[in-house]
Amino acid sequence: MTDPAPARRQSYRFLILYALAWAGGSIAYVPFLTLLLPVRISVLVGSDAGVGWLAYIGFFGAIAASLGHIGFGYLSDITRRRRLWIWIGLGISCFLLQTTGRATSLTGLIALIVAWQLALNMMLAPLAAWAGDCVPDRQKGLLGGLLAFAPGMGALSAAFITIPDLADADTRLLLVAAIVVFCVLPVLLFGTPSHLAELNTARVVQPAVADADDVSVRRGIVPRMWLARLAVQIAEAALFSYLFYWFNAIDPAMGDNRTARVLSFVLILSAPLALFVGRWADLRNRPIKPLVICAALSSIGLFGMAFANSQPTAIAAYAVFGLASSVFLALHSAETLRFLPRPDRRGRDLGLFNLTNTTPSLVMPWLTLALVPYFGFSGLFILLSVLSIFASLILANVRLRT
Repeated sequence: MTDPAPARRQSYRFLILYALAWAGGSIAYVPFLTLLLPVRISVLVGSDAGVGWLAYIGFFGAIAASLGHIGFGYLSDITRRRRLWIWIGLGISCFLLQTTGRATSLTGLIALIVAWQLALNMMLAPLAAWAGDCVPDRQKGLLGGLLAFAPGMGALSAAFITIPDLADADTRLLLVAAIVVFCVLPVLLFGTPSHLAELNTARVVQPAVADADDVSVRRGIVPRMWLARLAVQIAEAALFSYLFYWFNAIDPAMGDNRTARVLSFVLILSAPLALFVGRWADLRNRPIKPLVICAALSSIGLFGMAFANSQPTAIAAYAVFGLASSVFLALHSAETLRFLPRPDRRGRDLGLFNLTNTTPSLVMPWLTLALVPYFGFSGLFILLSVLSIFASLILANVRLRT
């Protein structure tokens, strides 16, 4: 009997086009939220008041993103028209992005950001669920590795549009929209995935864990995956916001340019590393093991950061954390699709998982304010290290028979 496995694989063409579209999603918000939006707020209210208003906008934007991802993911489940929602979300989000440059008041800007976040997640939610419809389990590690290139492309796009004298503020917004369209359109126009009917029928994942006699164990995998991602994502959000201040506290010579170079190095190196690890997970059929190891290494890196007292040790410790957490998050995004209980509700369930991305941005400022003034960054990093090892431990006893 011939092995049917080759027919059950998705085409590499679709995987590459899909990864390009996913990178377009990252490009849609990274340059805007990290650079263009703060500049616009400073124009409206000045730099001193801008920090506070940026926090307000981030708060309401995160709520809109959370609700939008769940809602539009669910609508794409009901209608079974993933591409249609991606098309509509792409068009509306790019249009609204341009209008933010014309906002003349902060309340108007907040309203536009909320609308833009809803439209952006109208695109991202069905795009995320589409992967679950098309990519079989045996290629989810490869998918995760390809998705790991998205953060780096988001950072590179931010560097590109801010090249001195390249473009004014309004043209930068237009450039972002153009790059996003360039990345997303190919999968919509030319992405013709192979139809794999088994991905859209109810499947049973049979775990063999320490308490395998408990009938609720299988369903317990999903909340474990959710909690593990939340724990690592909290650490990632903290470092994204406060890394420069920590580096500067250790060595004042560690300016913004050197910090940016360290960040870029980690992002660039993490992508091929995730691709290699994801491919290994596919070949060995061990989807959970890389997540366990990466979460543990993230904890080790954070612990090293807590006690780093020189620039070389600080950079080395951060590199361990940054590489491990980036690989974890990329592979986790793909492997989560393996465990969702209802194929007909992928969009909704992925929206609930997306809360692990938006919630940290709501809680991290308060957590940081509560710890750093009293215990310094060391206290914060020790807490984050504990969260990362918690993520590793709650996944460590999951064994799968597929």
